[in-house]
Amino acid sequence: MTRRPPPLLSGGDRKAYAKELAKAEAMTVIFEMRSAELRQQGERLIREADDLLCQSWNERRWSKPAAPIDPSPYITQALNGGYPMLEIECSRCHTARTVDLAELKRPATTFVHDLAGRLVCTKCQKAGKRPAAALKQLAHRRRTIDPT
Repeated sequence: MTRRPPPLLSGGDRKAYAKELAKAEAMTVIFEMRSAELRQQGERLIREADDLLCQSWNERRWSKPAAPIDPSPYITQALNGGYPMLEIECSRCHTARTVDLAELKRPATTFVHDLAGRLVCTKCQKAGKRPAAALKQLAHRRRTIDPT
């Protein structure tokens, strides 16, 4: 930002003007720092809220498997809350699979429950079937299956 030249002032007024300019510059720095702090706190609170929303949806899926799966978090809320994986199961052959939400070619504002009809089992697809996936839960990391 360019500074305007100071107005023509006498000695005492010029000193007061310089003092006020210094105060204004100091306040600008203080406001910028406070803004950054509040933004960081806000982002942390939003991340925590998204985490709680995902935990709530997982608990609902676990406690009432036959209950409706909507409402569910958005894909962005799941990713922001620390749940980048979605565990699904084929409704036909019951094959379990983990899907990375970040790799899906869907708008970020898509609800997780809207993915059920769009995710297809690769085994069943080869057999010419397209059953909808049953959504199990959101997960922090990919589930590893023990080969033993």
